[in-house]
Amino acid sequence: MKKYILILFAAMTMPLWGAGNQSIAYIDMQYILKNLPSYESANEQLTMISKRWQKEIDAAQQEARVLATNYQTEQIFLSDEMKRRREEEIVAKENEVLELKRKYFGQDGELFKKREALIKPIQDEVYAAIQEVASEKHLDIVKDRSADPALIYMSSKLDISDIVLRKLGAR
Repeated sequence: MKKYILILFAAMTMPLWGAGNQSIAYIDMQYILKNLPSYESANEQLTMISKRWQKEIDAAQQEARVLATNYQTEQIFLSDEMKRRREEEIVAKENEVLELKRKYFGQDGELFKKREALIKPIQDEVYAAIQEVASEKHLDIVKDRSADPALIYMSSKLDISDIVLRKLGAR
C-alpha cells in the first residue's frame, strides 16, 4: 500500500519538478501594435472603410424611415392595393438595410475579411519577432500581459516588448 501511495505522489508531483527551470518573459501586445506604424495605418484604413459602409447603411435606413413616414401619412388615402405595394416596398428597404449590415459587418462580412487581410500579416510578423527574441534569450514561455487578467504584478525586467519592437524595426 505504501508503494502505491509513493508512486501516486511521485506521479502527481512530477510535472512540478521542471517548473522552476523555465524562463518566462512578458510582452504587451497592445503596446507593441500601438507602436507599429503599419498597424496604425491598417487601423486607419479599416476605420475609413467602416465609416463609408456605415454611411451607406445609414442612408438606406433613412430611406426606409422616409418610406414608412410617408406611408403612415398617406395611408388613409391609399387603396388596398397601393397599401400592399407600399408595405412591400418598406419591407424590401428594411431587408436591404439588414443585408447591408450582414454583408459589411456580419460574422464573415467584408470588414472581417478586410481586417484579416490588413492586420493578420502584421500580427504574423510580430509573432515571428517574438519567437526570434524568445529563441535568442532562451525563453521557454512568453505571455501577453495585456491578455492576462489574472496577472497582478510583473517585474519590468521580464517585459521584452521594447526588444520585440526593436526587432521589428520600430522606434
